[in-house]
Amino acid sequence: MSEKYDRIKLILKEEFNKLEDAKILLLGVGGVGSFCLDCLYRSGVKDITIVDFDNYDKSNQNRQMWSELHENEVKVEALQQHYPELKIINKRIDEAWVQEFDFETYDLVLDAIDDRNAKLALAQKCHKKLISSFGGAKRMDPTKIKVDDIWKSYGDKFGSKIRYELKKRGFKKKYKVIFSSEEAQVKEKGSFMGVTATFGLTMCAEAIKEIRKN
Repeated sequence: MSEKYDRIKLILKEEFNKLEDAKILLLGVGGVGSFCLDCLYRSGVKDITIVDFDNYDKSNQNRQMWSELHENEVKVEALQQHYPELKIINKRIDEAWVQEFDFETYDLVLDAIDDRNAKLALAQKCHKKLISSFGGAKRMDPTKIKVDDIWKSYGDKFGSKIRYELKKRGFKKKYKVIFSSEEAQVKEKGSFMGVTATFGLTMCAEAIKEIRKN
């Protein structure tokens, strides 16, 4: 009989065990993070801790996994129903939380949050194990999504602010970021699932790449 992970094992072979042993911290489970979570889980990564503070509302339903089934429910608690092994932390991720949290036990930290100061604190505290997503909103072309180190990213005003603030703080290290080179289509924070989901799936792919390397 076939098993759930037969197809991914055909690609990874003995390296599949690395996915089973990996310990991942995923910050934010919205339009980007929820697809990253689903991809990790379906690929065989089970030791995943997610952190988010929000509840689902109707505006989430155009782009966030499972949101239409859990309106007004706490996101992390709702997601645990679909991924039973999931560990959850229902907390707002801000700079103070990052400063206080112990990241030491995790192999990778995946940043899918919007808070600029929290992103800066993450870069300074755990850049060696960090993969960070810039904004996926306002865009329509998933083929423009790129992966590079923070200092080679471009085409994103939010990313530009992050680089500027890191320079001001004297930060010179490198870490991996996911960004879009597409010019924003609107000023408002509109979202197209084709882009935000691709950000999340790209984050998952990059995480698996790092797990296999290590």
